[in-house]
Amino acid sequence: MTNDSNLTLPFELPSYLCGEAVSAGTPIQVTYPWNNSLTGTVSQVTRDQADRCVDRVLHRQTSEKPLSRYRRHEILERARQLLSERAEAFASLIRLETGLCVRETRYEVGRAMDVLKSAAMLLMQDDSDTFACDISPSEESRRIYTFRKPLPIAFAITPFNHPLNQVAHKVAPAIAAGTPLLLKPSEKTPLTALRFCELLYEAGLPEWMLSVFLAPIDTVVEPLICDERIPLVTFTGGTSVGKHIASIAGYKKLCLELGGNAPLIILPDADMDLAVKLACEGNFRNSGQRCTAVKRTLVHEAIHDVFVEKFVELAGTYKCGDPADEATRVGTVIDEQAAQLLEGRIHLAVQDGAEVLLGGHRQGAQIEPTVLINVPRETEMVVAESFGPLAPVICVKDLDDAIAYANAGSFGLSSAVVTNNLQDAMRCVREIDSGTTNVNQVPGYRIEYSPFGGIKDSGLGIKEGVAEAMRFMTSLKSYSLPW
Repeated sequence: MTNDSNLTLPFELPSYLCGEAVSAGTPIQVTYPWNNSLTGTVSQVTRDQADRCVDRVLHRQTSEKPLSRYRRHEILERARQLLSERAEAFASLIRLETGLCVRETRYEVGRAMDVLKSAAMLLMQDDSDTFACDISPSEESRRIYTFRKPLPIAFAITPFNHPLNQVAHKVAPAIAAGTPLLLKPSEKTPLTALRFCELLYEAGLPEWMLSVFLAPIDTVVEPLICDERIPLVTFTGGTSVGKHIASIAGYKKLCLELGGNAPLIILPDADMDLAVKLACEGNFRNSGQRCTAVKRTLVHEAIHDVFVEKFVELAGTYKCGDPADEATRVGTVIDEQAAQLLEGRIHLAVQDGAEVLLGGHRQGAQIEPTVLINVPRETEMVVAESFGPLAPVICVKDLDDAIAYANAGSFGLSSAVVTNNLQDAMRCVREIDSGTTNVNQVPGYRIEYSPFGGIKDSGLGIKEGVAEAMRFMTSLKSYSLPW
């Protein structure tokens, strides 16, 4: 992949098992949601090929000297440098897989570089502990020590909405931890993951430490999830699939980062300009396709009308159009079927009594940024996770009502409140049932070091983020010495 953003299409890419290019079965076609042109094809692997790959990884893990921390640090830093040099090409490829506008795809490449940098820095820190035993009643003169061992192998499954950043969030911590990784990206956006795999090989990563592939779900992916040789499965994606994985995986470590229905609460003392900006950014960035995107804007009745007027005005500046246009702020969603689902939820909300103030129209895989008011709390748009640029505004009576409604439903990933009242802010932090509550920021705000994950149908409470993922991809070993 060159630094030139003018990519030659369509790509024909293999899957990679321990660095070996594998072509088998019916190739998966990847199309550009903006115009349905063919972006590329990717070969799939068979069950036997996947099984042999697992055997090879386990053999290499036990027979070869592990990479030193410094060597892993070098690989991650070299990968970051290569990604920086090819940032525009990767941004273009992401656009051609997802239909996201180029300003979003460039941002994603920057995020992935931050992930690589964070992992490189964290692995250079000492993660061992020591405990003096004479603090116990036995007064024994011993010391207990701990260190972390990489797992023999891990299996990761990533979604379509961030085809580079989500992959980086699985791969970089695995490299930092020294854990070999099998990665199955979304069949809707596999090209970026495969190009990233090639980049990591070029950066010096031993090929057996990373395999990236597509494969049939029933004959290959599910057997790998259940495979007793694989002690960890990490999955980011929809709730129904995550629950299915939990039901079949068996006795192993699971990290499930699932759906969300994030509320943004706006209280009477809020900075109105800030609230409106956060609502627009939270609802419409990445075409609304983020698990942490604002899905319910809860506005105190005392400021509801003023907020709505300003919100519609600013939302109207979020240009919807050609993802390659530098002025576009909202590209397509992942495909026309997804857009049709969102369109149907708009129509259903209107039937239930909602009023569309802005947008609401679909063309192919593109849905306009859509603002609705008078949205019933039981309509499908706000009960389910509506993965697109829809902004339903719900009027709330007071903070009690806002918190109660924020906690309604099955999700618990992220939330946010806009207020200058510390007492109200901390009440939201304590009482909203979600993995994250941000004050005067969007629900999805975080840095790559910080823990991230949800509760209820948003996940099992296992956190991601680079530091947490590194810990999760290792086992803690303790030992004691008499001196």
